[in-house]
Amino acid sequence: MKAYKGIVQGSRVILPEGVRLPEGAEVTVTIGEAEYIRATLRYALRRNMRRRSKARRPDTVVV
Repeated sequence: MKAYKGIVQGSRVILPEGVRLPEGAEVTVTIGEAEYIRATLRYALRRNMRRRSKARRPDTVVV
């Protein structure tokens, strides 16, 4: 078995330059626990920031 390190960008794994995998190769991606927690927290915070950015308008009562 051969191991390669890469980075995930835009839901794709980017491998270092010069790494060529044969067509049809089966691969397994493992994530360290610290990286998983960091990515999960970052996603949750980013998602909440988008939600909070919408300004709520108070309902106005016309009499």
